[in-house]
Amino acid sequence: MAVPRGGNGLNEEEDVDGENAIFEENGVDYDTDSELPSHLRDLAAAAQAGDVAALRTAIDNLNGRVDEPLEDNDSALHLACLYGHLPCVQLLLERGADMEVKDEDEAIPLHDACAGGYLEIVQLLFSRASSPECVKRMIETADIEGDTVSILNLQLPHSL
Repeated sequence: MAVPRGGNGLNEEEDVDGENAIFEENGVDYDTDSELPSHLRDLAAAAQAGDVAALRTAIDNLNGRVDEPLEDNDSALHLACLYGHLPCVQLLLERGADMEVKDEDEAIPLHDACAGGYLEIVQLLFSRASSPECVKRMIETADIEGDTVSILNLQLPHSL
């Protein structure tokens, strides 16, 4: 699962040689050595920043799927869930994002929403599930470390 920059309390090593240069634009960190094509960088940046208009444009300009793997194999939905951008999550789901897509750590977007404590996003993901079996699969999905989503700390409606 991706971790928001600076959100894990760990200090990142500085790159004194500039080999992995990172610059910030509009509050979003970009890796200049990224192998992502520009249209996917736009998609990732918009999802991470919570910029719905830019996300809509990036989706409209896609030549592939909205679930195209980005850095760390995260999807745009992973990023929107991780950073708590409910309007972006709504747009991505409307545009066909897969709620069960896995990142490089085999985590699904629900893992990210739960880790951030984003109750409204968790509720939205559950409400958009195609069936109770889908909800069950999402809850039981374990990441590479064997961790499942932690919904116990969230105050979910009893109807779920």
